[in-house]
Amino acid sequence: MPYVNIKITREGATAEQKKALIAGVTQLLVDTLGKNPASTFVIIDEVDTDNWGLGGRPVTELRQESQ
Repeated sequence: MPYVNIKITREGATAEQKKALIAGVTQLLVDTLGKNPASTFVIIDEVDTDNWGLGGRPVTELRQESQ
């Protein structure tokens, strides 16, 4: 029973993109490890960029500087 947790920043991934991600990761586990897709869990957590840090700073701040 594989459990895959994907964390992405909350910046507009569409429902279609998330659907494709879930299907693709599930298929990768089927193809690579022979796992049963019916018992494969794929969870996508979307995190606000204020709550995602890189190099000791929030991603929101880093993205504002790069614009």
